[in-house]
Amino acid sequence: MKLDDIKKIAAGVGVKAGKLRKADLIRQIQLAELNEPCFSTGKAESCGQENCLWREDCDR
Repeated sequence: MKLDDIKKIAAGVGVKAGKLRKADLIRQIQLAELNEPCFSTGKAESCGQENCLWREDCDR
């Protein structure tokens, strides 16, 4: 997913993108949505979130 698209999602959940890197911004979105901030932390195989919006971009 492109950074501009992620910034739009962030704005929609009340997260200010500022100068956050992509991974940090996604984790802030996950927190705002009351999900575990696990994007790109190496937990993709064990997180159990197969329908996660970020799954395709997450490190596996």
